[in-house]
Amino acid sequence: MSIPSKYDASLVEGKWYDYWMKNNYFHSEPDERESYTIVIPPPNVTGVLHMGHMLNNTIQDVLIRRARLLGKNACWVPGTDHASIATEAKVVAKLKEQGIDKNDLTREEFLKHAWDWTEEYGGVILEQLKKLGCSCDWDRTKFTMDDDMVEGVIKVFVDLYNKGLIYRGYRMVNWDPEAKTTLSDEEVEYVEKQGKLYYVNYKIEGSDDVLTIATTRPETILGDTAICINPNDERHQNLRGKKAIVPISNRVIPIIEDDYVDVEFGTGCLKVTPAHDENDKVLGDKHNLETIDIFNEDATLNSFGLHYEGQDRFVVRKAIVKELEELGHIYKIEDYTNRVGISERTKAIIEPRLSDQWFLKMEELVKPAIEAVLGDDRDVKLFPRKFENTYRHWVENIRDWNISRQLRWGQQIPAYYYGDGKEDFVVAETIEGALKLAQEKTLNPGLQISDLKQESDVVDTWFSAWLWPMSVFDGIRNPENKDIKYYYPTNDLVTGPDILFFWVIRMIIAGYEFKDARPFENVYLTGLVRDKQRRKMSKSLGNSPDALKLIEEFGADGVRVGLLLSSAAGNDLLFDEALCQQGKGLANKVWSAFYLTTLWDVSDTVEQPQSSTIAIDWYRSKFQKAFIDIEDHFSKYRLSDALMAIYKLIYDDFCGLFLELVKPPYQQPIDAKTYNEVIAIFEDNLKLLHPFMPFLTEEVWQTLKSRTAEEALIIANYPKQTTFNAQLITDMDFVSDIISGLRTVRKEKNIAFKDAIEVFVINNESFSDTYNLVIQKLTNASSITAIKDKVDGASFRVKSNEYFVPISLDNINVEEEIEKLTKELKRAEGFLIGVQKKLSNERFVSNAPEQVIALERKKESDTLAKIETLKTSLASLN
Repeated sequence: MSIPSKYDASLVEGKWYDYWMKNNYFHSEPDERESYTIVIPPPNVTGVLHMGHMLNNTIQDVLIRRARLLGKNACWVPGTDHASIATEAKVVAKLKEQGIDKNDLTREEFLKHAWDWTEEYGGVILEQLKKLGCSCDWDRTKFTMDDDMVEGVIKVFVDLYNKGLIYRGYRMVNWDPEAKTTLSDEEVEYVEKQGKLYYVNYKIEGSDDVLTIATTRPETILGDTAICINPNDERHQNLRGKKAIVPISNRVIPIIEDDYVDVEFGTGCLKVTPAHDENDKVLGDKHNLETIDIFNEDATLNSFGLHYEGQDRFVVRKAIVKELEELGHIYKIEDYTNRVGISERTKAIIEPRLSDQWFLKMEELVKPAIEAVLGDDRDVKLFPRKFENTYRHWVENIRDWNISRQLRWGQQIPAYYYGDGKEDFVVAETIEGALKLAQEKTLNPGLQISDLKQESDVVDTWFSAWLWPMSVFDGIRNPENKDIKYYYPTNDLVTGPDILFFWVIRMIIAGYEFKDARPFENVYLTGLVRDKQRRKMSKSLGNSPDALKLIEEFGADGVRVGLLLSSAAGNDLLFDEALCQQGKGLANKVWSAFYLTTLWDVSDTVEQPQSSTIAIDWYRSKFQKAFIDIEDHFSKYRLSDALMAIYKLIYDDFCGLFLELVKPPYQQPIDAKTYNEVIAIFEDNLKLLHPFMPFLTEEVWQTLKSRTAEEALIIANYPKQTTFNAQLITDMDFVSDIISGLRTVRKEKNIAFKDAIEVFVINNESFSDTYNLVIQKLTNASSITAIKDKVDGASFRVKSNEYFVPISLDNINVEEEIEKLTKELKRAEGFLIGVQKKLSNERFVSNAPEQVIALERKKESDTLAKIETLKTSLASLN
């Protein structure tokens, strides 16, 4: 078989992914092995692969592939979320292009369009994840609107309602006028916006006097039902018991007193608009004020907006200010920075709105979730732990969850109305069950299904997502089935800190409520992917690269390595394509190392050189030492550190030194014993690297020798930890320094490698001559001779040993050499002054730890020896 000298990811990736799929390596069924389970954070069905997905799913794939190598029954469940708001917006936009208004369609007609859209565009991201190498169990792919998943959500809703935990309430909610639905508090982002503070004069009834209020929202004065003053505010005692006249509408409203009013803000007079401000609603309820809602669901003004009816709120703001100015009601206008709530999904400015909604009581439900993460046992562990503070803030300040959404796409709330009253409803899993309950509640056996009308709202998307680790295994409908008993609780969850509350906390709550067990053991919180300017990557900024183009350019393995090399848990990743180039470089390095081994002729008659014996013993020890560090990094979810340790082991130690040591002389064969050891070592390297670079490693693995499907790398046995020779590693570090020194001499003196050099050494530090064979091989030294006195030539020190290479003056530029040595001598003398100054400082010597003092004395002695060497070298040139 012809093996190309260059690695081409485009020829490899599709081939091996198809091979893995064909052999069903990704699929898992319960058996006698230890299970290892990850459920994917389900991306929106509307989504396409972006850098956050790339990072998140690469981490999951690393964990799942490593578990497979460890012999565990690894199961990674993929799927997508129906994403109520996002998907409905896409469908509505498509209908609009076709001249169809959503409101002209029945629910069934709209849902047909939604399903058509989902089948055409949904799930694209899952196909894209395959390009990244994700080894999900695609046979288990779930969608939150699958029939069984919907049944699970409905069952949970009914269960919680029957427990008295779900209730219907008329509350001030966050209203998204673009999506035309409520949002939970957690779906609202707050941003600073530059606006205006308008000072508006209201006339006092029966006089020419005025009072002045300050507002950022002058359009809402049409909904004012009172003016409030603080009873302790001396400035406004004259207003007590009087009434004010609302400008434009000329409605007469009471002036009330309440110490809620901040005397420091504005004028100390507060306009009260109970329909459009949560705090005003509290005041309104307390003082029995009228509630006037001036907005339609799209934030245009309704009939209470008078001549502004039908106009958008922000258009009205400008127009009403102009009218107020013309009527003489504007006292002044100031610039004002305001904190404004916007929809996390549509970015529309939120409108507080009174509405009948469904809520879930959280106070009792959250208690096991508090203990799970923040208790002494830490049943659920967050990595990194710094996010425990964020977690604590959310769980200790939790509010009842608004779980209803005024949408059609989603799981329809299983409440059925049998009358006109707000409380004339029953909750049941099916309409048949609802009819029976309604007949019992009304004592009317004559009620028919046709008399029932189901609640039009759907549940919040997160109300299905919080069941994900259970529902993907059908654990809600069939709580004793073999899958849920085997795979639940799952092991690791990989997600972003931005949905710690939305999803992670709620899954923990659901886990304890419905399975009396944690949903997962560990939560690895990734950072956000940012550009080099630390800006969050987004389509609007245009700073997010095309994920698939990156894979095309650098290969999936290159992109995976590039993402992980600088992505420590919980820390933001400053993405730079140069990182992917570094990943591609590692792939090329590994392939070059493999290709080198294919060029060797192997002989059964050639004896193994001692240098190769040393090299093999050293690398196996080096591998084991690194392996311990790598496994420690994995245990702490420091995947970037694990990768960097593997990177250095393979790039520097294996490719940079080991292969050089075992490489046979030019045009000579390698002995079979060494070759077999090299291949075995190479295979261990590939096992460590496989979770990070699956395509490259499988290609090398399968090309090294012929393998059966049962011998594929993806299901190979992970290396085992063994004892190692720490002294050998230390000795070889010494050897590397010597080799580096001799190579520097060659470079600085322009001595070609083909020209052998003599090496002399003054051994002040005990060092075995056994290593001379290694040094000679890698530096083309004809001999290494121990001496007692210095010899003329280039010299350098390694620890306290001094090495000399005789140099013919005919072969060097004496003036350049004297200049170079003189500069080096000055630097050494300057460094010595600093060290000796520190050691002569009595305060430092008496307070510093003993090991610090010893280190400084070592620096002094080494520098003195170096200075002596440099002076000797200079003397030989003069």
